[in-house]
Formats: sequence, structure tokens, C-alpha cells
Amino acid sequence: MPASSSRNVRLLARVVLCGALLWAMAGLPHAQQRSAGAVQPVNHLPNPYETVRSWGSLPAARQWGSVSALQADRDGRHIWVAERCGANSCAGSKVDSVVRLDPQGHVVTSFGADMFIFPHGMHIDRDGNVWVTDARSATPAELERFPDAKGKGHTVYKFSPQGKVLLRLGTPGVAGDPPTHLTEPNDVITAPNGDIFVAEAHTGQNLDKPTHGVARIVKYTRDGKVIKSWGRWGSAPGEFKTPHALAFDSQGRLFVADRGNNRLQIFDQDGTLIAEWKQFSRISGLHIDSNDTLYAIDSESSPERNPGWRKGLRIGSARTGEVWYYVPQHDAAVPSGGGGFGAMGEGVTVDAAGNVYGGEVGSITGLTKFVPRLLPRGRGSSRIARP
Repeated sequence: MPASSSRNVRLLARVVLCGALLWAMAGLPHAQQRSAGAVQPVNHLPNPYETVRSWGSLPAARQWGSVSALQADRDGRHIWVAERCGANSCAGSKVDSVVRLDPQGHVVTSFGADMFIFPHGMHIDRDGNVWVTDARSATPAELERFPDAKGKGHTVYKFSPQGKVLLRLGTPGVAGDPPTHLTEPNDVITAPNGDIFVAEAHTGQNLDKPTHGVARIVKYTRDGKVIKSWGRWGSAPGEFKTPHALAFDSQGRLFVADRGNNRLQIFDQDGTLIAEWKQFSRISGLHIDSNDTLYAIDSESSPERNPGWRKGLRIGSARTGEVWYYVPQHDAAVPSGGGGFGAMGEGVTVDAAGNVYGGEVGSITGLTKFVPRLLPRGRGSSRIARP
């Protein structure tokens, strides 16, 4: 090979290598690069949404209970919700707690009566099946008042869109460890190959020591056989204090809202930690759309639990970790999450038109709809124009 050709090959190799390094560096979230230092509170970004409280209605004069479980259907138009039977618990109730709402907010499908105590997390899989977690069993006071509440809770159910039970994980009413039991499952999600991921447990986020020591992600095959689990109670990398919500990005990375530690943790599907992000605040609910736009809803921040941060909805990029928008909390006589100011939902989902829905828990119940003021642009209709 002539000397000039050899030099050209070496030069091209250097260009390719530098390009690859720059691409890799660009792919590293900004938050990962600054994770060693403190992250300034994100409370004052633009808000491109109009807030519409009390969206949607239930039949037969039913009142909304607490809602942390909601998800847009596969058609992008309907919204599935699992509400806590007009209260903050379904103990003693016989109403259908799982409902499907049409674009006008009217119920078109319902099921799940007498099956749940504390519906908490929801996922709609690629076949339109409805997954719901039941995050606790009945309390002693509930059992004394409603004896038939025994034998419910600590479970994950997979339903057909018509309400037929297709799979159950956990032993109803009994906390414990996989493969036969679960402890306070918060959320569930499935990967493209059908693998199932469940986040446990709900208590322990505000304690100095855990009551039961459970804080983990459990991975199952599509038919419910345990593959592995990872995580334990704590604040070190890879540990959790209430892994409250789950989402996948377009790369197949698993985002875990580690609420008690005021952070997101990002893993590959084998449980290897990739990054830790704190710029989306204390996250209760999480949604990542097909464009990798990340919606993180904070229902709990307060001076005691997350100093300097405000409750609200933060929207940004799952690719870079940038936060683009902040939707502030709404007024409430009693704040959500046990402190701080105002209220904001726990669950969050987005429809095909870019409307965002928050599921309210505590002092305000039901659903809130956030309607874009800016016209969407780019690929997919669910993305708000980036600043």
C-alpha cells in the first residue's frame, strides 16, 4: 500500500474513533457526569400546559378514590385507571376498581370488583393486556370491619382487555419472597420479549431502618418464572428506598423511580446500574414515550423530604437527562404527600395527542389532565416542542 494511502487509512481510523468517543460522551446523561455533586432544584422552567382538574367521570354517582395506577391504552386514545374504590382502600368495596375511559372521560369498560385492597401500579402491554399491582394487604382495622378483605393484596394481576385473569404473581394476602410471594409490589412492566419486571416494596422510604428489608426489582419470564432479582434497602448505588415506578426507554434501559432516595436509577435488563439522576426530583410516577421524552411526576417533595424542591411534573429527555419543562403543583387545602405546599398526582401517563394525565392521591383524588398549549412537532404526536 502506498505511504499516502496508509496515512489516509490511519487518519480515517482516528476520525472514526474520535467520532465514536464523541457519540458515546454525548449519550452519557448530563446528570451522570454531575452525580458526584449536588443538583440544584428545578422549580422554574417554562410550563407549556393548561391544567384541567377533575377530568373524567365514574358511573352510578360513584366518587373517585385515590389514583396512582393509570396508563394510556395501545390505541393512544383511551385511558386505563385502577382507582381505590372511592377512598384510599378497596377493603369492603364491591365496585369495579379497574376502568377504561374514552377520550371524553366516560367509562366504557370496567372489572376487578372484590379483587384488590390497594391498587397501585399499572401497565398496558403490547397485546393490550392490563397489569395491575396490589401493594398491600388489609390492615387489622380493615379486617375487623371487613373480614372478607382477608386473602387479598401483595399481588400482580395480568388481565385481558375484557377483564379475564391471565396470570397472577404472588400469594394473595401474604407478603414474602419470590418465586411464590411478593411484598408490597409498587409497579410492573414488560419488556419487548415479554420478560416481566416488578418493583417492591412500598414502605420504608422515610425510615432510618427498614421494617422488612425488602427493596428490589424482580425479573420474571413471560409466563411468571423468576429469572433473578436485585437491590436491597439503602441509599448506595443500586439500592432502593421504595422503587415506586418503572419505565423503559427506546434502548431498553429500565428506569426506576427510587422515590425515598429522591432519584432515578437506570439499569440494563440484567440489573447492571448505568446511571443515577436527581434532576427530576422525588418521583412518584414515570412515563417515557416513543421519542424518549420523560415525564416524571412528584407528589411528595417538601422541606423535610426533599429540601428546596417543589412538587410538580417535570418533562425532559431520557436520552440526555435534560429537564425541559416544569408544571407546578395545584392548590390544595391539605398538601399531598404528607407535607410541603399544594398537591400533584402520583401516577402519570400520556395519550397520542400529547395530553398528560395525573392520578391524584390523598387530599385531592381522581384525575388531572394537562393539555398542551404548544402544538406538537417532530416524530410522533406525543412530544411537546422542545425548547
